[in-house]
Amino acid sequence: MSGPQIALLGAIAGFTIYLGLPIGRLRNPAPRLRAGLNAVAIGILIFLLWDVLTAAWEPTDAALGDRHWLTAAKLGLVLAAGLAVGLLGLVYYDRWIARHRAPPAPLSKGPGASAVTEELSPRARSRAANLALMIATGIGLHNAAEGLAIGNSAAKGEISLALLLVIGFGLHNATEGFGIVAPLAAEGERPSWGFLALLGLIGGGPTFVGTLIGRQVVNETLGIAFLGLAAGSILYVVIELLAVARRVGMKELVTWMILLGLLVGFATDAVVIAAGV
Repeated sequence: MSGPQIALLGAIAGFTIYLGLPIGRLRNPAPRLRAGLNAVAIGILIFLLWDVLTAAWEPTDAALGDRHWLTAAKLGLVLAAGLAVGLLGLVYYDRWIARHRAPPAPLSKGPGASAVTEELSPRARSRAANLALMIATGIGLHNAAEGLAIGNSAAKGEISLALLLVIGFGLHNATEGFGIVAPLAAEGERPSWGFLALLGLIGGGPTFVGTLIGRQVVNETLGIAFLGLAAGSILYVVIELLAVARRVGMKELVTWMILLGLLVGFATDAVVIAAGV
């Protein structure tokens, strides 16, 4: 399989994230729908956190089992550093945004390049929009690691595995779009198509980039660093979404929807597991 074909597969796997983003354009969703979408996003992200940490820790666990102490220590430190940067980086970024935030402005401002530019600036974005951007960033880091896996498989000549990974990751990414726009739906904000396009690019684009890198560079440490960053950022977002869920109440609905999100995560991951990853 040629380089452009592998790159195309990586792009397909990443940009299926756009399938879930249009739900953010719903007009005035009912409070129960808002709470439900937020809770489903929490479930999906909890699954992603478990999935990412499992993949990131596996090489360290294997090195410990083989008594390769120095290798285990190096990989463990890379993971710890990635977690710290991913989690604390967003904490301090959120604090910086809070200091520079003007009064929230609506996301949908009609057609025109100037409106799109304004709504994407830190001063014009609401807290829900910033949270959506953080979710997209965390998922993007996770998807970069997935792209590395696709590219590495192709570089090793394991084309059938690469194709299965594309299918599995593509299905998985389709559900991640819901998680990205959940904070906007929870606050009743209706983003523009331009803002949704940006979120999809941030969340899905790294799969394509990771595929290109993975085809040229097979590096376990790099993959762990990406996964650590992803896990830290996803953990931060889960904490934020749980705070939103507590504010809206509806404990029974929220609990059921979190469970649904977890089950959706496991279901879409089944194809990847079948590929032997």
